[in-house]
Amino acid sequence: MAKTEILLPAMGEGIIEATITKWLVNIGDKVEEDQSIVEVATDKVDSEIPSPQDGIIEKILFNEDDIPKIGDTIAIISTNGSETISIEIPKDKPQSDITDKKIDHSNSNKDFDTESKADETQNTQILSKTPGGRFLSPLVRSIADKEQISPDELDKINGSGNTGRITKKDVVNYLSTRTNTGINVVSNPIKDKKTPVQQVAKPQLSKDQIYSGGEYEIIEMDRMRKLIAEHMVMSKQISPHVTSFIETDVTNMVSWRNKNKDRILEKENVKLTFTHIFVEAVVKALKDFPMINVSVDGDNIIKKKNINIGVAAALPSGNLIVPVIKNADRLNLIGLAANVNDLASRARENKLKPDEIQGGTFTITNFGTFGNTTGTPIINQPQVAILGVGVIVKKPAVIETPTGDAIAIRHKMTLSLAYDHRVVDGALGGMFLKKISDYLEDFDIKRNA
Repeated sequence: MAKTEILLPAMGEGIIEATITKWLVNIGDKVEEDQSIVEVATDKVDSEIPSPQDGIIEKILFNEDDIPKIGDTIAIISTNGSETISIEIPKDKPQSDITDKKIDHSNSNKDFDTESKADETQNTQILSKTPGGRFLSPLVRSIADKEQISPDELDKINGSGNTGRITKKDVVNYLSTRTNTGINVVSNPIKDKKTPVQQVAKPQLSKDQIYSGGEYEIIEMDRMRKLIAEHMVMSKQISPHVTSFIETDVTNMVSWRNKNKDRILEKENVKLTFTHIFVEAVVKALKDFPMINVSVDGDNIIKKKNINIGVAAALPSGNLIVPVIKNADRLNLIGLAANVNDLASRARENKLKPDEIQGGTFTITNFGTFGNTTGTPIINQPQVAILGVGVIVKKPAVIETPTGDAIAIRHKMTLSLAYDHRVVDGALGGMFLKKISDYLEDFDIKRNA
């Protein structure tokens, strides 16, 4: 009998590991080619990994909630044949593109919870093992680095992973119950380690405060809601948020869309919504103000050459996900509409690929979908700005005519722009928001598409 090693596949740009959320098979189970054997999760997307061929599950090397790295062997299947092979299932290629690769038998029984030689020589701010010799994954090291948790402090955390390994969940739980009070002096892991920095303890509510108010029901957050909560708190801690607002007359845009939506649906088989026009206006404004299309790395501003627009989409569960239209500046209005509709549809069906929620450089969120006038959105890190779009309503307005001012019924909406005041000042944020408004107000009512 041959053995096939199933490797954790690449899950998208910048993703180095994933969480095993659920095994769909047990040791000894027979599996068929393309049968899903395990569910894994990254920041927001759940994915299923299929079996590359028929066989029997011989070993499962990671437990649920463990966090293997990309390329780690997560299971071994016994198959017909005479060789031991190692197979990675590409997420973006058909099964016929999978290639087999011979492995070194001397490493087939390696301990998957010990660090590699590459980790031992890597120059990281926090070593890949605690002083007590406990393994730290890259994700745990990154969180510890960001939250300024010392190696000795990490050694005291109870690990729930395989062989007591510290998982992301363990660190997050530890942070939520951290008992530091006042100001804690710690070493700075980013700059000169000899220079102490002051860390102010996070404010916490008592249990009595949280559970006060009478009878209650406890509802545990699902995995995605926990990730959203972490991401939102992190964004507010990183970026000093400023929000600007502008009222925009979109009468021409509304008139053109109402007149042409049926024609475009019949000709292009694309349902055109106002969101698609908002995306187009944002793309144009980002070309005019490229310093909004940036991210921040310490004292460096990273100016992005690609314009990748994230459009927030509400899921049936009530959670939120932000699929990304890559290179949106290369698409016309119909192309943008087709891309947005496709991503939104697959988001609601939980069929997005991990790469399709990565790499955004600017985000749009539509409060108007729920009838809201406006809102103050939270920046989607590591971006530096996000546009909130309010509901379109009819209002009496003063307009200029050849014979003087007059009152007319116009379609109005409020746009809100939240931006990171570290790199986007009020002047830049205000001009950028005004430019988006101008593109919408000056919409060409005679255009074809």
